[in-house]
Amino acid sequence: MFIKQLSIFVENKPGKLSAVTKLLSDNDIDIRALSIADTKDFGILRLIVNDPDKACETLKNADCTVSMTNVIAIGAEDKPGGLTGIMECLYASNISVEYMYAFITKKAGEAYVIIRVDNNDKALEALKESGFAVLTAAEVYDM
Repeated sequence: MFIKQLSIFVENKPGKLSAVTKLLSDNDIDIRALSIADTKDFGILRLIVNDPDKACETLKNADCTVSMTNVIAIGAEDKPGGLTGIMECLYASNISVEYMYAFITKKAGEAYVIIRVDNNDKALEALKESGFAVLTAAEVYDM
């Protein structure tokens, strides 16, 4: 039930981000979700793609610094408070959220969130027991 996320070190210079996205595009790798956190000198580009293993290999072959991390994708109601239930569930289970980002879906009334937590297995168990829709890798990669 884990989703493979790529984290790519990108220098904060003109053209660097463009080069990464072009490399992925040229290799038929489709970005499903992304987040970028930056500082003055560099950024960490986090990506969910349709073929994470191919993307990782492609980026490494191009001398990019890349790592793969397991994250969780959750469906939430797209309404005020939709995210609150998820956060309360994790808090009640003493699970710390390291970061998260959202991405769009074609399903009306639904939003998707990617979370990185300190204990994936415990988080999955708590979310499922509370009735939250945890997406499979195939569901995310095939969007």
